[in-house]
Amino acid sequence: MHPFRFEEDAWLVAPRLIGAILTLDGVGGRIVEVEAYDRRDPASHSFPGPTKRNAAMFGPPGRVYVYRSYGIHWCFNIVCREEGHGAGVLIRALEPLHGMERMRARRKLAADRLLCAGPGRVGEALGIELGHTGMPVDAAPFGLRPSDVTVEVVSGPRIGISRAADVPWRFGLAGSRFLSRRFR
Repeated sequence: MHPFRFEEDAWLVAPRLIGAILTLDGVGGRIVEVEAYDRRDPASHSFPGPTKRNAAMFGPPGRVYVYRSYGIHWCFNIVCREEGHGAGVLIRALEPLHGMERMRARRKLAADRLLCAGPGRVGEALGIELGHTGMPVDAAPFGLRPSDVTVEVVSGPRIGISRAADVPWRFGLAGSRFLSRRFR
């Protein structure tokens, strides 16, 4: 049994992911910021129902959903709830810990604080591609293990969206310098 229960609502799963260690082919770090999305949520890709683009969000929980943001960045989500529901958790930021040189090379950046501070940066640093869609997040090439430190989780409104932006489903590691944006 995996320590994470992805069969639950995304807004319940999301804060439990804070502090967890996420890797792809050994590259990654501590999850410090996430956002939850649900089928009934007008900001969610699943809100209009299943399409070719969002089909993975309706798949089994614990699987990866990848989408391209603004035609530039690959963004990484973990599917939640039961199959067919359409919910997920967007990984917004990591504290980089593993594979630092590979992340720096992919991002063409030396500043550790900015390597994975934002969902597009996370995707680029980890080497996320559309082909990762549908893969289980708890099996190779991914790795996901519980936090090895005590965490304090903060929450607030989601950012970077125009619909339902006031929903407090953005969660982060209190005091982390690796967040994409500070919590108010």
